[in-house]
Amino acid sequence: MTQLVDLAPAAHIMAMGAVVACGPIAWLWLRSRRAPAGQRLAALTLLTLFLTFDLVLFGAFTRLTDSGLGCPDWPGCYASASPFGAHEEISAAQASLPSGPVTHAKAWIEMVHRYLATGVGVLILTLAIGTWVLRRRQQLPVSPWWPTATLAWVCLQGAFGAFTVTLKLQPAIVTMHLLGGLVLLALLVRQAVAYRHAQAGAVPVDLDGRQWLLLVATTTALWLQVALGGWVSTNYAVLACQQFPSCQGSWWPPMDFQQGFELWRPLGMTGGGEHIAFAALTAIHYTHRLAAYVVFALLAALAWQVRQPLPRQSRLLAVLALWQLASGLSNVVLGWPLAGALAHTGGAAALAAVLTWALCESRSVPAPATAARPLAREARS
Repeated sequence: MTQLVDLAPAAHIMAMGAVVACGPIAWLWLRSRRAPAGQRLAALTLLTLFLTFDLVLFGAFTRLTDSGLGCPDWPGCYASASPFGAHEEISAAQASLPSGPVTHAKAWIEMVHRYLATGVGVLILTLAIGTWVLRRRQQLPVSPWWPTATLAWVCLQGAFGAFTVTLKLQPAIVTMHLLGGLVLLALLVRQAVAYRHAQAGAVPVDLDGRQWLLLVATTTALWLQVALGGWVSTNYAVLACQQFPSCQGSWWPPMDFQQGFELWRPLGMTGGGEHIAFAALTAIHYTHRLAAYVVFALLAALAWQVRQPLPRQSRLLAVLALWQLASGLSNVVLGWPLAGALAHTGGAAALAAVLTWALCESRSVPAPATAARPLAREARS
């Protein structure tokens, strides 16, 4: 029997992550070696943000290719640092079940994901250490507690990655792992904006109360929608409705919300050990679809409302909203193609990043007093 958690190869995995991180760090150092240290940290933050976005996409690729259990233990693969050392075990598992969760291809996909995740962790550790070192020498625009919180969060994210394996792709854990990756993006966006403000001497843009409330409401709705989308994907409920805009030839198909949204249960099973009903999968899918209408309307309204104070974010929100609509429809009518599913995940991650950017670039201010009341008094007099 495979031991689910074996820390013996942990040092080798960490070394591999350091090797992965050395490439971007060396490239950045050569590119900006004459720049001030604060500017190099700002560039490293942007680079880490870009690689974290790529990691979120590769995590989706790992899940969508059913490679999440390609190595059924953690952090190594059959107690080895790479699938090379587990060749015999993987071959035996693949021979017994050729279409099962363990194959050579799936093992490599899973381990590459772990190497990339460890590399991003090393980059975030470098950011945290560098920020604290420079904090002692000079005033930095970014509080060292932001990269420290990011480092703590990436460690928590690693724990969720371990739970994903040890709990056999339990939907709640996999969904939280996805959300955790987007939280990492948001934390890095916050730091990148702080560096930009300091370097450009910029200040947050003023939004009136209505615009700010719409921005906060849209951001909240998007995160809830991402959680619903993760729940759809991790429960393999995408194909429960293969028509649009109706579902199964009905505007309100048979659905079991209680079973569909029972959060703590094994994959494909209920908490009582029974196979999950198709009506439950339909409820999961249709809830996500109905919520998508609301989020799309909010994104459209927000893009219009902030087109002047936040023009770049406004254009990106409009484009990404259309991107999500097109990729979501492709998943339904084309039978969940891999490219469409990855595009939909990437769009959701990009929307989370842009909305965080908009929040960090703006602030709420009271609306200016109008002359309506004095004019009304004059009219009465």
